[in-house]
Amino acid sequence: MRRRVVALMMASAAVALAACSRTEQPDDPARTKLPAARVQVEVAGLRVVPATVEAIGTVRSREQSLLSSRIVAAVRAVHARDGDRVRVGQLLVELDDRDVRAQRQRAEAALREARSALDEAERAIQAAARAVESADAQLELTRVTEARYKALVARELIAPQDYDEVAARWRAAVAEAARVREVQASLVARRQQAVARIAQAEADLDGATVALGYARITAPTDAIVVARTVEVGNLAAPGTPLLTVEEERYRLEATVPESDVARLRVGQPATVAVDALGRTLAGAIVEIVPAADAASRTFVVKVALPAAPGLRSGQYGRARFTVGEERRLTVPRAAVAERGQLEVVFIVDAGGVARLRLVKTGRVHDDRVEALAGLGEGERLVVGGDRVEDGQRVVVDR
Repeated sequence: MRRRVVALMMASAAVALAACSRTEQPDDPARTKLPAARVQVEVAGLRVVPATVEAIGTVRSREQSLLSSRIVAAVRAVHARDGDRVRVGQLLVELDDRDVRAQRQRAEAALREARSALDEAERAIQAAARAVESADAQLELTRVTEARYKALVARELIAPQDYDEVAARWRAAVAEAARVREVQASLVARRQQAVARIAQAEADLDGATVALGYARITAPTDAIVVARTVEVGNLAAPGTPLLTVEEERYRLEATVPESDVARLRVGQPATVAVDALGRTLAGAIVEIVPAADAASRTFVVKVALPAAPGLRSGQYGRARFTVGEERRLTVPRAAVAERGQLEVVFIVDAGGVARLRLVKTGRVHDDRVEALAGLGEGERLVVGGDRVEDGQRVVVDR
């Protein structure tokens, strides 16, 4: 804001001084006695120049990651510092993993116990199956015997006491067959419990293995470390950033007024000046955020930037988008000189005298610059030749 205010004040001062300089000033006798300078001039005129939309913004990485722990543990080692370039999968931070290792050992022991219980249940079920076969055979034998003795006692061929003994053995066989089947069913239930304990133990082991992996924090992608907020011995906790890494693929996120955003489109080329690099980069629009900021009435336009040494997030940049053509008053850049913080040119008046004129320039187009204030169409400017002073007579080279 301060820079903008200063620029506006300078522009106002330049316009006011330029207006004053247009008035005829009496020639300094000392300067009129100087020999006439031979100069080249050019007539200021309108020229067709590209119509552009300019916007300022901030360089940001396409992808930035905050690396944090998913377990509570002490930091045992940090293998990266600010500015380090890392590869995907590279180990960056090691945490104390003794607790999770103990948890994994308990899960392994529980799994072994559950598998042993399953083996025991399988053996018991096999024995119960054999017992069921034996009980069924005994039951069938006693049933046939009971039927035979029942027929004999009905014909009074045997004593009732003999039949009672056979019938008692048959009832005992029935009870024994039911008992061994109940034992078999309980063993099947025990096997199911063992299978469930195995599944739980395997899940606990998988969880402990995953938790053990959380003790080693690796780079999610090829990136550069831009912030380190952890040291050895610190206690890492879920949600607390340890390192910040970002891909070395950048874009400029510029704010464009809503009156200009309709003239832009995705894929449109742009030139981006990054002051920290001292150069301009060729880019292209990759995204126009469809929602406007309600306070500033601006849209965010994202411009992809090529790889460049020294390009980093947070740098200031200015984007320029060509949206057509327009006619502007332009002058050669060589005709404009700087006097402190002011811009001046020499014009040749009708009497062949060089006059110092304060001007305000705008956008630069190759070797020419737009004249925003201080000059009018048709005025002659000194663009080369001998050095001149204000009020000195000149001879124009043809």
